[in-house]
Amino acid sequence: RIFPAIDINRSGTRKEDLLLSAEVLNRVWILRKLLSSLNPADAMEFLVDKLKHTKTNEEFIDSMNR
Repeated sequence: RIFPAIDINRSGTRKEDLLLSAEVLNRVWILRKLLSSLNPADAMEFLVDKLKHTKTNEEFIDSMNR
């Protein structure tokens, strides 16, 4: 269980293109598309499971290539 509750589909910022490189932004969009196809509980479980195996956000994004 995650507290506080997070709505993955509604998270983000309007100006993320100013914060992230084009490559990272593209991966974020791919991840969001994947997560939006799952029900919220499954999406969160998937994301938390993947994050457990990395130490940094950069490592997590890089792991999406594997």
